Amino acid sequence: MASDREQAAAENTMPVIVSRYSKRVVLKTILGRSDCGLGLVGERVVVLGWVKSAKEVRKEPVPNPDAARDVGPPKDVSCLEVLQSRIPFFRTILKALGETRSIFERSWIRLFKSRQCPQLRLCKLVMVLVWQVFRFILGDSFALQIQVESSIAPPIQLMPTGTCILTEGILQQPLVQGKQVIELKAEKILHIGTVDQETYPLSKKRLPLETLRDSAHFRPRTTTVASVMRIRNALTQATHTFFKNQEFLYVEVPIITTTDSEGSSEKFHVTTLLSKEIKKEQPITMDDTKGVNLEAVKASIMEKNKQVEELKRTESNKEALAAAIQDLRETNELALQLEAREKSKPEDYLKTEKFRYSEDFFSRETYLTVNGRLHLESYACALGNVYSFGPRFQAERSESKKLVAEMWMIELEMALSQLEDAINCADYLLKFLFKWILENCSEDLTFLAKRVDKTIMERLQLVAESPFENISYAQAVDALKKVTEKTFGTKIEWGVSLTEEHESYLADEVYKRPVVIYNPPKELKPFYVRLNDDGKTVAAFDVVIPKVGALIRGSQNEERLNVLSTRIKELGLQKQHYDWYLDLRRHGTVKHSGFSLGFDLMILFATGLNDVRDVIPFPRSCGKANN
Repeated sequence: MASDREQAAAENTMPVIVSRYSKRVVLKTILGRSDCGLGLVGERVVVLGWVKSAKEVRKEPVPNPDAARDVGPPKDVSCLEVLQSRIPFFRTILKALGETRSIFERSWIRLFKSRQCPQLRLCKLVMVLVWQVFRFILGDSFALQIQVESSIAPPIQLMPTGTCILTEGILQQPLVQGKQVIELKAEKILHIGTVDQETYPLSKKRLPLETLRDSAHFRPRTTTVASVMRIRNALTQATHTFFKNQEFLYVEVPIITTTDSEGSSEKFHVTTLLSKEIKKEQPITMDDTKGVNLEAVKASIMEKNKQVEELKRTESNKEALAAAIQDLRETNELALQLEAREKSKPEDYLKTEKFRYSEDFFSRETYLTVNGRLHLESYACALGNVYSFGPRFQAERSESKKLVAEMWMIELEMALSQLEDAINCADYLLKFLFKWILENCSEDLTFLAKRVDKTIMERLQLVAESPFENISYAQAVDALKKVTEKTFGTKIEWGVSLTEEHESYLADEVYKRPVVIYNPPKELKPFYVRLNDDGKTVAAFDVVIPKVGALIRGSQNEERLNVLSTRIKELGLQKQHYDWYLDLRRHGTVKHSGFSLGFDLMILFATGLNDVRDVIPFPRSCGKANN
């Protein structure tokens, strides 16, 4: 405890820290101190942020003995009292008329110069004090109150929520104590980034997260999303720190691949042939149809039909009639082509014989990678323990709140390791990561506990400190069969893939802690997972945690060439696509294991949110790719 106090005392005496590259002070370096910045009172700083709220402050008149002596004893007290009593009334009228403060002052100055009433000079002092201060809350990650003299700031109407402000001033304690422990008295406004209030999507009021998803480029300005992103950043740093401490080597795996590691049909194909085939089938170019739509063409056909009928009735010259008929024929052809284009689906070309992958950019079928573990194996077999951290893609049309098209994964492979080693590594990694954010993100976790889920801290500590429950797939099935108080959407029996509902029930209700489920049937796992001696199950495991479900999926991979080749044949996979992978078994094979951890799902668990789209900076989901 003494060392903590000494550390806090040392921190509170440190001077303000200026950013090396922008010559400004980051608000966190002021407000993130243990004294909330009080030790920096009197320091001159330049700060940048976005206005969260703003208001005009009416300062109370300050007694001025010198001014009173200049004016002399009031001879007509009622004049001063009447003027002072009318100040709020005049101010309300001017606001309604949209007038600015300067007009109001000019009108009073003319009265002061007339010297019809000695008390008006004192009244001028009162008016200047009433109108001279704006206060607004400036924020990036933290919120700082700014006090601005009206003489150096624009009207407050020009600084709505979202306005970017760069200002220079002196740190001071607020005259009126409230939530703010320290504020900035601005002396210069260096930059104002204005906001169009009609179209700006944010406001002073808290907006639902689902509303913010359509404005992913603005939502980091909200307090909740900012906290989530700081936790995401901390877990990213923790991930690399863990693997550095454990002497893993970082390896980038390809995003474009020819190897389907999961045997899934839900993939994003990568091709340049699609546009070429469409151009061959559709002779209309984009320039030909620019600004043209099918409905407009159909309307034009009706008009041209009337024109042809009119020419026939009036027995006009044959040349005009022939030209009109030709024009009608060409318009009909255009309509047919546009209809064909609208009905055609780009994916249909993938199924035609004309779609030849040999003519494609890579000369073979390629797609965005679903899993990078197969590529990591080649480096694990040469360098020992390796890991990768990056996006993976799956074109599954799902309504699940825990799945989007692009998700980040932590993947690793360890040479000379077996299933038990991978399970132990997964246990250690999760405990390390959650202890890290408990120690380094306490402020953001406390905020989210108040705003989102009050059980966040308890759940993080549960994973970080309690032992995991290890059960086989068979034991999991038996435990679920005994459940009588709940009916599952999918009937549980041997061979059935455990659904999200099954896994969550085991972690949330049965064991009330993280659960490791191992040795599932071979039909439920990819071809590369090692076959157990019973010939029915494979050496794979899933780590299921409360609230989120399966967070980690891993396995010991098949090192036996004959068994792996048989599995590829059983599943009907094209062996030529896996020749490079089989080479690892032909030349210097080694036992190895690893796993994939859903990074976005881990953020979901750590923040208490319910939809993975709210923890991804720019989420990509079915029908949604706005930014």
